[in-house]
Amino acid sequence: MAPQMEFVSKTQHYLKVKKPQLERERRARINKCLDSLKKLVAEFQGNDSILHMDKAEMLENAVSFIKSQVRQPKVPVSPQVPMDSFRHGYMNAVNEVSRVMAATPGMNVQLGKAVMIHLGCEYNRLSEVTTPIKNTEVCSAPMSPASSGYHSDEDISPAASPAPSTPVWRPW
Repeated sequence: MAPQMEFVSKTQHYLKVKKPQLERERRARINKCLDSLKKLVAEFQGNDSILHMDKAEMLENAVSFIKSQVRQPKVPVSPQVPMDSFRHGYMNAVNEVSRVMAATPGMNVQLGKAVMIHLGCEYNRLSEVTTPIKNTEVCSAPMSPASSGYHSDEDISPAASPAPSTPVWRPW
């Protein structure tokens, strides 16, 4: 006797094979998203205890965390704070430039003064950004506290060494 082939309808095939496969894929996507949510909430809370919770506890914790974040009043960030920080960093860089130029043997004093005058003028221009002053004068004297940081063995008075009159090439 030959084995008889049984006819399977598309509906039966869907119910027996496709539906369980689709359900497994859907659960895998849910679990992947839950893992991502766990990591995000743990990172923002700074607490790894959420990583060891079951799915329901983790979801409850995530919802309460998001609600608490929504309720917190937003603190306006002052635009002055980043600028103060930038100016502080700029002055540290100017001091370092001054230190390196002073420690370099054979450094041209005129060049050193010109660099420090330029850096001082730029520092003053940074200050004008927060307190606008309509001043179109060209800075010709050291204005920065760091501009006096350049030291040399030669003593040259400011009257004997004016700022260079030829434009200086700059890569920016």
